[in-house]
Amino acid sequence: MIGGRRGKHPIDPDPAASSSDEAAEEVAEEAPAPAPYGHQGEPFDRRSPFFIGFTGGAGALLAFALFTALLSISSVVLLIVVSFFLAAGLNPSVEFLERRGLKRSWACGAVTVAALALVALFLVAIVPVITDQVAALTQNVPTWLDQLNRNERIQALNDEYDLIDKAESFVTDGDFISTLFGGALGFGLKIVSALFNGFVIVILTLYFLASLKTTTGALYQLAPASRRERVSKLGDKVIHNIGGYVSGAFVVATTAGLSSLVFLWFTEVREYAVALAFVIAVLDVIPMIGATLGAVVVTAIAFATDVRSGIACAIFFLIYQQVENYIVYPRVMSKSVDLPGAVIVIAALVGAALLGVVGALLAIPAAAAVVLVLREVVVRRQDLR
Repeated sequence: MIGGRRGKHPIDPDPAASSSDEAAEEVAEEAPAPAPYGHQGEPFDRRSPFFIGFTGGAGALLAFALFTALLSISSVVLLIVVSFFLAAGLNPSVEFLERRGLKRSWACGAVTVAALALVALFLVAIVPVITDQVAALTQNVPTWLDQLNRNERIQALNDEYDLIDKAESFVTDGDFISTLFGGALGFGLKIVSALFNGFVIVILTLYFLASLKTTTGALYQLAPASRRERVSKLGDKVIHNIGGYVSGAFVVATTAGLSSLVFLWFTEVREYAVALAFVIAVLDVIPMIGATLGAVVVTAIAFATDVRSGIACAIFFLIYQQVENYIVYPRVMSKSVDLPGAVIVIAALVGAALLGVVGALLAIPAAAAVVLVLREVVVRRQDLR
C-alpha cells in the first residue's frame, strides 16, 4: 500500500476574475475623489435666455464704460493725435538727413531744434508787430463803424436792432478780449492751458519722432504673420501721406501769407499788413474754406479803410485763390493726397463738425488713409471674387 501525505498544490487564479478586478481598480482611479463641499453640478446652459441676456447686458455696460472713459480723456487723445501728425510731418525732414548719413537720433535732434528755433523766431519777431497792429485795428474800429453808420440802410438797421452801437461798445471796452474767455481769471486759465497743451504736444512729438519706426513696428506685429508685410507697407504709405500733407499745408499757408504781405504792403492797409497776412496764413491752413474766410476778413477791413484798396483786395484774392487752387495746391499735394474734390469738402466738413479747426486739419489725411485702405484691401478683395 502506498501511503503518504497528499501535497497541497496552489490553485491558479481565475483569469476572468483578475481582469475584472483590474478594471475596477482603473475605474476607481479615474473616478473623481469625493468633493469636500459636494459634487459639482452640470455646466450652465449657454443657450438659455438668462445666460444670453446677462452676457449681452454685461457687454453693453462694458462698452458704455469704455465709451465714457474715452470721452473723459478725449482732450488727451486729441493731443496724442496732433502730436503724431506733427511727428509724421517732421519725419520727411528726418529721413532726408538720414539719407545724408546722419543717425536718426541726431537727425531728430537737428529737426526739432530747427523747428523750435523757427517758432521762437516767429514769436520774437512777429508777435509784437501783430500785437501793435491788432491794437491799431481796435482803435480804428469805431471810426469804421461811424462810416458804416452813415449809410441810410445800415442806419435804419442800427435804429431797429442797435447792432453798430453794441459792436462799438464791445470793441472799445478795454476788457473785451478777457470777456471772450470768461473774465480775467478765465483768460489767464486759457493761457496757462494753452501753454501746458503746447508743452505736452512738443514732448509727445519728440517721442513719436524719435521712436516712429519702433512704434509702428510694434503695431505691425499685431497683424497676422501672413499679412504683416502688406500691413506694414500700407501703414508706411499712410504715414508718408500724412507727413507729405502736413508739410504741404505748411508750404501752401506760407505762400499765401507771404503773397498777401507783399500785396498789402502797397495798399492803404499797409499799417496792418503783417497782422492781416498772418490771418491769411493761419486761415489758409483750414482746407477749402480757410482761404475764402481770410480773403473776406481782409477785404472787409480794406473796404472800411479805403474803397480802392478794398476793390484791389477783392481782385487780388480772387485771382490768387484760382492760382492756389489750380497751380500751387495740386503741385504741392499731388504726391501726398490724391482725393476727389467732393471727398475733400465732405471730409473737411465732417472733421470741423467733430473737432473744430483741428478736425478740419486732420480730416483730409485721415480720408486719404481710408481711401487708400479701401482701394488696396476692399476693392482688391472684391476683384478676386
